[in-house]
Amino acid sequence: MLLKNRLKELRARDGYNQTELAKLAQVSRQTISLIERGEYTPSVVIALRIARIFQEPLERVFRLVEDE
Repeated sequence: MLLKNRLKELRARDGYNQTELAKLAQVSRQTISLIERGEYTPSVVIALRIARIFQEPLERVFRLVEDE
């Protein structure tokens, strides 16, 4: 299973760049970039922080999909 996310879409919607989102989520900009590219799976705490920033349920920000 793969963890997909809508970070890039939600950042554009809310007008955040990666640096701004990283600061709000208390992670590095590189972490946000890696999460967006699917190269890093965030901890539950980080995922919940990000969902809260976008005021979205966790499942609307991150979702599990079958391997392609």
